This record gives sequence, structure tokens and C-alpha cells, in this order.
Amino acid sequence: MNRILVAVASVLVAAIVLALGWFVYTTPDAVYGDDQPTVRDVTPTSDGDPLLITIAPGESPRSIGDALEEQGIITSSRHFEVLVGVTGNANSLEAGDYEFDRGIPVSEAVNRIAEGRTASRRVVIPEGLRAEEIGNILEEGGIVTKDAFMAALVKSDYTHPFLSQVQSSSLDGYLFPAAYEFRRDVTAPEVVDTLLLGFQTNVADKLELAGQPYTLDQVVTLAAIVEREATVESEHPIIASVFLNRLAIDMALQADPTVQYALTEDPLNLLAYGYWKAELTFEDLEFDSPYNTYIYPGLTPGPIANPGFDTIQSVVRPDQTPYLYFVAKGDGTHAFAETLDEHFANIDLYQ
Repeated sequence: MNRILVAVASVLVAAIVLALGWFVYTTPDAVYGDDQPTVRDVTPTSDGDPLLITIAPGESPRSIGDALEEQGIITSSRHFEVLVGVTGNANSLEAGDYEFDRGIPVSEAVNRIAEGRTASRRVVIPEGLRAEEIGNILEEGGIVTKDAFMAALVKSDYTHPFLSQVQSSSLDGYLFPAAYEFRRDVTAPEVVDTLLLGFQTNVADKLELAGQPYTLDQVVTLAAIVEREATVESEHPIIASVFLNRLAIDMALQADPTVQYALTEDPLNLLAYGYWKAELTFEDLEFDSPYNTYIYPGLTPGPIANPGFDTIQSVVRPDQTPYLYFVAKGDGTHAFAETLDEHFANIDLYQ
């Protein structure tokens, strides 16, 4: 009988605590008496810029609540302070910069600060871009300036293990394309380090190069060419096989993207055509640069762009084909050929 009474008493106590918590949560003024907080009639923003609030280390719930109320983010500082206590988050509020819309529920503000969901900026870096283009995206996204990003691309400043396998002094090719979130005060070296970590985690730690005749540096260099050459992802392993077949017989790669990359060495070309000139001329194909694979056989001195993992994997695990040639069909796909006669026939057919 005593056990039953104890159990019943425990249930009653728990119910009372819950009821008290709910009472405090919904009517904080009942705890604080007649000292009414200033309550503002604020409409949540939907199209305006969010407000930035900085919370200092060790700042009290009352101070945080006051700041939120003053900016019109919440309607009651007292409500915020009481809810922090009821939820047991008084010692869990994370310092940092936070972005809020006006008029959000107090519970949302408490949860976000307790979970440390600070303000950040999201940026998406597509596959196949060179470092300068990534710099443009970062600057447009308000992350860091392009100049700061380019200045931070110093290989010796970073310590990721895969970098010991990179012969090129450039970090192009290893700035892993993906979606990233950066805090507001991030520095350019931290951004570069994050992109390199992306490559280490998503490529270098996963790639199986055992038995391959090519180094990581060479694989990424060829993958960058494939990334720029192939529009349709399913063709990546086929185009990779064409280039590997050419390399195997010391045949020039003759890849247009390498010429596009080389042309930017002339500032006038860069100004007139951007980073990837769409229509190449016969004169362009004769542009003297070690990156021009129409003139110089073998791989380029380093990657011309930053490829994704699937494209890099297509170089490591290409389709097994006899093809040595391909020509664009005009719809994003290519026609492949084993002999020069077949190639000329494809040119006549599609171009």
C-alpha cells in the first residue's frame, strides 16, 4: 500500500510541476507581478532582411531577452527569460551572431540560441569551375572578397595529407565543389581550408588508386579536362577512356578546354571572352602555352578546373572502349569513333 501511495504522490508532484511550468510558460507576468513588460505588436517579416543579434559569451538570459525585444524579434523579454529557465537552457545559450526575423515565437528564439544555430551564409560551388570563378561566387555570396580568396591560395599554408601528393603549386583542382555554409566572420584562409577539407574527405579518403598507373595529381588533372569537356554525366567514363587511350599511345589530347584555359594567359582574351571562350578558332589552337594540349602532348601542368568526385572516379574507373576520337553532336552528347575515317564521317554528319 505504501508503494502505491508513493507512486501516486510522485505522479501528483510531476503533474503539479508540469502544470506550473506550463503556467509560467504561458503567463510569465503571473510570476513577476504587476510589472508589465513592454509588448509590441510586431508583424513577422517575410521579404525584409533578417536582423543580426550578437550574443556575448556568458551573457545572461535577461540581457539576451532584452536585446531580442528591443529589436522587435520577440514580444516579451520576460517570456524569453522564464522559458529559458523552464526548459533548463540557462547555461546552454551559445554565444555568436544570430539572424532572426521580427515577430518569431519566443520558443523558436530559445531553441535556436540553445542549439547554437548561429547566422551563416550558404554558397553552392558547381563542378568544373576554376579558382577565379569560385572567388566570384564567394564574393557575390558575401563570404569573402575574390582578391582575398585568391591571395589565400598558397599551398604551403595548408596541411591536409593529400597535398603531399600534389606536384602543382596551384590549388586549382582541389577546391572541392559542393554546398557550404560559412559564418559571417570567416576569413579567406578558413574558406580555402574548408574547400580543401572537402576534397580530403570526399575524394582523397575515398579514392582507390591501388594498381593505377597515374598519381592523384595526374588523375585530378585529367578529371578536370573531362569535367569541362563532357556535358552529360553518363559520358564522363567514355570521354575519360578516350583521353586515357590517347595517353597510352602518346597521342596529343587535343582537348578544347585546355586551349580555353590557356587563352586566359592573355589579358585581352580574358577581357573579351571570359574564362572559357565558346568558339575556338584555328589561331586559338596554335596559342603557345604548356596548357594547350593541341601543341604539347601529355597532361597539362596542373588541373584547369575543380572536378567533382564522380568525374574523378571516371578517370580511375573508366569505361573500357577502343575509342580515340569524339565529336559534339549539338545536343550535349558526343559521337565516338575508333578510327580517323569514322571520326571524319561523324564530323560530316554532326558538324
